Amino acid sequence: MALLNCLSRTWSHIQANLFPWLGEELGPLTESHKQVITTLEVADVEAFVQVWPGLPGRPPHDRAALARAFVAKAVLDLPTTTMLIERLVVDKTLRRLCGWERPGDLCSESTFSRAFAEFAESALPVRIHAALIKQSYQDRLVGHIARDATAIEAREKPVKPMAEASSAAPPPKRKRGRPRQGEVAATKEPRRLERQAGMSLAEMLADLPKHCAVGTKRNAKGHTVSWIGYKLHLDVADGDVPISAILTSASLHDSQAAIPLATMTAGRVTNLYDLMDSAYDAAEIRTKSIALGHVPIIDANPRAVPGGKEAIAAEARAKRSAGYQLAEDVRYNARSGSERINGRLKDDFGGRHLRVRGHAKVFCHLMFGVLALTVDQLIRLVT
Repeated sequence: MALLNCLSRTWSHIQANLFPWLGEELGPLTESHKQVITTLEVADVEAFVQVWPGLPGRPPHDRAALARAFVAKAVLDLPTTTMLIERLVVDKTLRRLCGWERPGDLCSESTFSRAFAEFAESALPVRIHAALIKQSYQDRLVGHIARDATAIEAREKPVKPMAEASSAAPPPKRKRGRPRQGEVAATKEPRRLERQAGMSLAEMLADLPKHCAVGTKRNAKGHTVSWIGYKLHLDVADGDVPISAILTSASLHDSQAAIPLATMTAGRVTNLYDLMDSAYDAAEIRTKSIALGHVPIIDANPRAVPGGKEAIAAEARAKRSAGYQLAEDVRYNARSGSERINGRLKDDFGGRHLRVRGHAKVFCHLMFGVLALTVDQLIRLVT
């Protein structure tokens, strides 16, 4: 079934049947309640929560209700778990939507934290998001995939992975010039982009650094800014729908995550064009995009162009004066969708409210927001 038809039927069912029935059962529904209901209905969180019935000892708290609560936390953009519990205590409708009838049935904050650690270890929101994308795009051709990364600030100390290596004795330096007769020159270690050519997706993801680090970049105004934390790499389809996500150290260059991200996206959707900025201008990335059957449209890096920025600016002025515009330049404008998604994730779905530590928990928190954002964008395609 086509994506729009499937979403139209789902949205019609929610509006015509689910909202009226829940309104009679729970009382008047606000727009926030409707947004939570839509996200829970489309994402189908309960199908991915692991349950262990019949185990000895005290039965665990309802993990499905806890998972729904964390989805609601992302939808409502609540900064902390404490605020989520306080909202569930006073908001009867939201509490019953998550699965608790009375305020006394709610779990303690420590139980919420333990359940969140379980969700992070099992990658619950990642699996839900991947299944949602595959189901929504199984019979649809995507025109453009916009690839970009955004800074994620964390409340933890940066790790120095080279501290132990620096304490060890450095290897002896070889003399400059041609090696002597019979002397074997040391081979240069291949770059990460070169190594990724012969790796599987799991090997590429394992090779990427995931510790908290210091990241530096140049913003849109030309100023250099730094942050402590991580970097979220996103692939965004037409309609501003997030398709794939990878969380790495803030110090990792954007291009290092392009090949594993493209491989992950190719396993979920079929697209025609890959749109990337000048940070991804590398021969290995172009080769991988072409091998996947895509057309790479990458902004030229001034370092790779003879004449640098001056030559690129002169060519742009010549095109404007002649009224000439390449088809690739028109398609490249669709890359702004990734910027909008990064902004919405931080402003409306908890991207700025990071209160957990460690790669697994940080990625879990962000993916709950990405999941809620994905459902919101899919419904916008219909409405």
